[in-house]
Formats: sequence, structure tokens, C-alpha cells
Amino acid sequence: MYGWIWRHLPGPLPVRIGLASALTLGVVALLMFVVFPWAEPLLPFNDVAVDGE
Repeated sequence: MYGWIWRHLPGPLPVRIGLASALTLGVVALLMFVVFPWAEPLLPFNDVAVDGE
């Protein structure tokens, strides 16, 4: 998949590196600001029970 993306990016090497970086930052931002906040209430990480025995 990464090879396919790299082959389809236009331009010489410096432009490809810049575009790949922008794509990576875009995916990370999408995950941090949209996907993870949406999924957080669905995950059981806050349901912690400690017995007092």
C-alpha cells in the first residue's frame, strides 16, 4: 500500500517527501481529532473496579 502511494505521488524526491509528510500529518490529525474522540466513550477503559477486601 505504501509503495502504491509513493509511486502515485507527483514530482521529484523533495516534493514526494513533502507530500508524504503532509499525508501522514493529515491522517494523524484525522485520527486525533475525529476518530479517537468518537470512539472514546465506546471503550471500557474508564470502567475500573477495585474491591476493598
